[in-house]
Amino acid sequence: MSLKQYIKSIATGFNYDKYWNRRDKIFDSRIPRILRAYYKFYLRRVDAKNGADINIVAENGNNFQAHPILPHGIKGIVIAGGAQIGNNVTISHQVTIGRSKNLVPVIGNNVYIGPGAKIFGGIRVGNNVRIGANCIVFQDIPDNATVVLEKPRIIIKEQGYEYFAFDIDKM
Repeated sequence: MSLKQYIKSIATGFNYDKYWNRRDKIFDSRIPRILRAYYKFYLRRVDAKNGADINIVAENGNNFQAHPILPHGIKGIVIAGGAQIGNNVTISHQVTIGRSKNLVPVIGNNVYIGPGAKIFGGIRVGNNVRIGANCIVFQDIPDNATVVLEKPRIIIKEQGYEYFAFDIDKM
């Protein structure tokens, strides 16, 4: 870690590498219980300082296939326990991935989730999907789609440059 990154982590209260390394150790059964409890305490402090709630219940298992890309840190990110998140997922600030009717979303690989987006329920977000800022997603999103507007509209790219748009309410 460079000096610049170290100073930034002190100022913002979030050190990406330290956070995710300690989070990974919570799910490692070879680590002593007391150390895992300390790591959990550390993560909860960081979450509280940043207004985030990223599930760290060891009984639910690790819900990330790989560390997500967090361009704005963990400011305001809320992720429900049991939600499955794939590889190479970018999560912006103020995103909520929540539970509805006791069901949680499954998010595919190479997904971009814009600032303020809300994803709820037992839905599946496909691979290579882009979800725009402040979108509220409550239905399945197919692969290679883009979701835009507050009242979600899905745009799918198929066969080169042809785009098809349809309203979720009319599906």
